[in-house]
Amino acid sequence: MHHRTWLDRAADGLNALLLLVIAAAMVVPFLYIFSVSFSSMEEYLSKDFILWPDRWVTDAYEYILANDKFVKSVLVTVLITALGTTLNLVFTSTMAYALAKPFFGQRVFLFMVLFTFLFSAGIIPTYLIVKATGLLNTVWALILPVLISPWNLIVFSQFFKSIPEELNEAALIDGAGEFTVFSRIIVPLSKPAFATFGLFYAVMHWNSYFSGILYLSNPNLWPIQVLLRQIVVVNDTSSLLTEQTLVEPPPAETIQMAAILLATVPILIVYPFLQKHFAKGVMIGSVKG
Repeated sequence: MHHRTWLDRAADGLNALLLLVIAAAMVVPFLYIFSVSFSSMEEYLSKDFILWPDRWVTDAYEYILANDKFVKSVLVTVLITALGTTLNLVFTSTMAYALAKPFFGQRVFLFMVLFTFLFSAGIIPTYLIVKATGLLNTVWALILPVLISPWNLIVFSQFFKSIPEELNEAALIDGAGEFTVFSRIIVPLSKPAFATFGLFYAVMHWNSYFSGILYLSNPNLWPIQVLLRQIVVVNDTSSLLTEQTLVEPPPAETIQMAAILLATVPILIVYPFLQKHFAKGVMIGSVKG
């Protein structure tokens, strides 16, 4: 039996301290954002740093939700995230399933995938393509250019290769077609993969803002991150509402923190529902058995 020395205990204590410091560095900013968003104007102006408000107020949230611009932006983001993630999974999984099987010209398709993974067209050529196809000022401009991620496609394909080929052969012998095999056998066995890549794609769509700035000039189509940039980075809180319901609006900083919290919480709520499958899916493609 191994006896722990004082050096082992010191190393464990140092590791625990380091982990506590890292955890605090991650938790404290969220706690600060949460506390400031619920702080009153008097408390915010009188304190330099707030980790827990003395009096809880919802003025910032009332200011944000008084007009439908913020709510409309959230709904646009939900639409983009739901529709985009669904199409991402459909096209990525079907192409990955095809690439997982040997066929004539497979190396050519794999080369094309790897080429786009290593070399991208760039911002201006992509913008010209989006403009030429008539996608400007539509939600499709935020979905179609990122329909398939080369990295996710390759890892997805490796996962499909790990599924025993005997299952496919048995189903084909029984008269099932490729689509039936994919939908009835492969998809149910691939729930961890779909949950993992679905979460990756959903987070990508929810946090995407550069494409919205680039392709959307209509403020009514702005996703939440673009509106959040307008509020936080540009510091334009007045553009959030067309009618102010409060005689004296709350400080701009509390409005910014409330907007950040409202934009962050929805995507955090999704994770617990996918955690069971996500824990299995993080090792996708690492081991082939």
